[in-house]
Amino acid sequence: MSFTTFEAHADRRVAFVIGNSEYRDIPALKNPDKDAEDVSNTFRLAGFDVFVAKDLTKLQFEAQFRNYLAAADGADLAVVYYSGHGFQIGGENFLIPVDASLKAAADIEVQAIKLDDVLQQLRSKSKIQVIILDACRNNPFPRKDYWLRDQLIAAGGTGLARVKSSLNTLIAFATEPGAVAFDGTGDLSPFSSAFSRRALAPNQEIRTVMAAVRRDVVQATDGKQVPWENSSLIDEVVLMRRASRPALPPVLEKVVPSGVGPVALDLPEPVDVDGGAVTVSIERPPALGRLMLDGKPVATGEPIAGKDLPRLQMDVPKGSGAQEEVDMLAYATRDNWGGESQGILVFRVKNGEGAEGQQLVASLEAEQKQQVLERGIHITGAAEAIEKRDISVPVGVGPVPLKLDFPTKDPAVSLKLASYPATGTLSLPDRTLSPDSSLMADEVDHLRYEPQIGEAKPLIVGVEIRADNATSKRATMKLSPSVEPCDREAGEPLDLQGVVPGLLPNEISSNAVDVCRAAVKAYPDVARFRYELGRALLSVGKVDEAKKAIQEAADRGHVRAVFELGYMYFTGTGTTVDRSQANALYKAASDKGDPYGMTAWGRILFTGNGVERDTGKGLDLMLKAAAMGHTYAMNALAAIFTEGSNGVPADTARAVAFLRAGVERQDMYSMNLLGRNYLSGRGVEKDPKQAQALFQKAIDLGQPYAPASLARMYRDGVGVTQNIDEAQRLFELGTARGDQSGAYDRAVLEMQKGDKANQATAVRFLAFAAALDFRKELPDVEKTLAKFGAKAKTTALNELRQQLKSKTPVSGSLDTQLVTVARKVWEEANPRRDVF
Repeated sequence: MSFTTFEAHADRRVAFVIGNSEYRDIPALKNPDKDAEDVSNTFRLAGFDVFVAKDLTKLQFEAQFRNYLAAADGADLAVVYYSGHGFQIGGENFLIPVDASLKAAADIEVQAIKLDDVLQQLRSKSKIQVIILDACRNNPFPRKDYWLRDQLIAAGGTGLARVKSSLNTLIAFATEPGAVAFDGTGDLSPFSSAFSRRALAPNQEIRTVMAAVRRDVVQATDGKQVPWENSSLIDEVVLMRRASRPALPPVLEKVVPSGVGPVALDLPEPVDVDGGAVTVSIERPPALGRLMLDGKPVATGEPIAGKDLPRLQMDVPKGSGAQEEVDMLAYATRDNWGGESQGILVFRVKNGEGAEGQQLVASLEAEQKQQVLERGIHITGAAEAIEKRDISVPVGVGPVPLKLDFPTKDPAVSLKLASYPATGTLSLPDRTLSPDSSLMADEVDHLRYEPQIGEAKPLIVGVEIRADNATSKRATMKLSPSVEPCDREAGEPLDLQGVVPGLLPNEISSNAVDVCRAAVKAYPDVARFRYELGRALLSVGKVDEAKKAIQEAADRGHVRAVFELGYMYFTGTGTTVDRSQANALYKAASDKGDPYGMTAWGRILFTGNGVERDTGKGLDLMLKAAAMGHTYAMNALAAIFTEGSNGVPADTARAVAFLRAGVERQDMYSMNLLGRNYLSGRGVEKDPKQAQALFQKAIDLGQPYAPASLARMYRDGVGVTQNIDEAQRLFELGTARGDQSGAYDRAVLEMQKGDKANQATAVRFLAFAAALDFRKELPDVEKTLAKFGAKAKTTALNELRQQLKSKTPVSGSLDTQLVTVARKVWEEANPRRDVF
């Protein structure tokens, strides 16, 4: 399986900066919020797409980390910088969200963030990974042991553990393993302060930067804190790259009259596109005259400021240029970063004396005035072309050209960024821009913007348009990130290459196919749109077309499409059932970090279903998927911990912790399962009212089994006043959603009415129960159906046929016909594909 990615743009660098200060159940930290702000500014100056977050809860971390991973897909360099509480358990490092309480043994798995999970996701996304942790503080939680996979492990008291990095990874710690870092007495921690300062050094390799950081922190803490890093980098990593040379126009020409005193050469000011100062030195002076600046001669090699170059003059003495002569001036420009450019001015010297000379001088003066006038017009026109533009920019399709139609290519005109967008990145085809960047006039039409995934607010970009010493003008434009209709109508939850929270299959709109076809046509290289087209086609029953689109998405590197193909082979959707092929695709998706793939492949490894069983790896994969917020994994783990399985001990409190985590993420299956725990008292105190509330919320969200769960409470009068009519209604609702047990219980409820029972109704619901029992979990249903007479069955069959939208020929016994037609009625109701 090939995993090329459309997102791999040249020189893509993404950073996620987190500062957690305001902890709720443990002492707050003074500096992480400020650390995050300072460090994020540093990365922004270095040209990174910076995701910055402060005081994250666990749910907020999951959402923002998924957005960051989508942006980091195919990146050259992915950075995570974390400042806040963190500690180790059994050699595993955990970062602590601000809402963590960590009171129960299972809390570490559902409330904290395992560093290794973060690192593995980055490895699957990017070429080079850098993780920087200012999190080595004392463990503030009183509990001593927590669940880690299949064991209770004691928590470490201080510091973080050493991390084994894979190839091309650097992991930096604020202090050495097992030691404690300080929050600091100033506005920033000693480590963050040193990092922000040292990382801004241009063209310094990161290991040199970290060595300088280490020296600063050791000095600032009197040797009590020694930063440490573990590196397996094979490529150089330079955070603040300054490789651009000062921008100069090509060879210029100028007419200079002799004998009239100093004449302005009108050389354009050299612009450093990275925002630094430029100096100029004369490398080859003219032979026919001397150079002057503000009335003083300029010597060869003498440095002058780049901003002064437009005032440079040449004084050609009388007698030169009696016959036109050609001369040349060569000069060099240098920036703060070591960049250098060469400039050449070729000029023709003509006699400026006599009537003909006076006419020449007058012509040159008029030409200069005209040039000044035109330059002013250029600047005004350029400002008008930009001012108050509102440009819609789609999210998640790469850098989008802004098409500003800049009205001049004058080499003396440049555009400096006065205010950089708060999120996302501005770029040119050859470089990413930073808040200090400048562009030449002929570059402006190539300006691009890539919105940050997860951001929808309009952003303001301010520019200053300049030309030598002329008056500059400012202008602003608005960039409005927009979500493509295909993403909005058919994006999927937890898609790590997606850009929206996503929709479940039954929520996909009727026009999703059309808008996704349009997106595929508009962005043929964006694999995500092909996958979403496949989802839309599945939702309207066009299975063959859907499989083709999903296969194309997988071939182009969309990882969730790989999982979806596995699901299609596993269920026989659009193809024959092939568990071996399904397993291979599940594994491929899991290896690329997809939470759906990790859950599916983890369950297969845990149970040994068609593969050699590996309980430990299977459990670990499901835990990783749950850590990414995948509630299906949480529910699967809850089932394992409820009963205990394959050597994993039962712990109902641990199971309940995962169900509560699912409920917190609004998962309707977790709600139904946790409601059952409140009814039975497994892992919690019995609370029928809480159970009722959870069942009702799950029903409202469309859960298929919750109606029957609440129906049984009304049927038996458990926690509510007994109400057979309400139980009957709820059983019928569950049947319509595909719950075979609910259908069976509805049939039993009818049979319990004795002489008042409607035999045909009982038969009809028994037929639904048998038709929906895909896993053969109701062995008695067919036996019960067989006991009814032909009259009741014939009546029930006729009632079912009346519900069919199309004629369906069936044959066989009455029982066989009933089950076949009941299945067809249910399928025509277009049930959710994700229910089973």
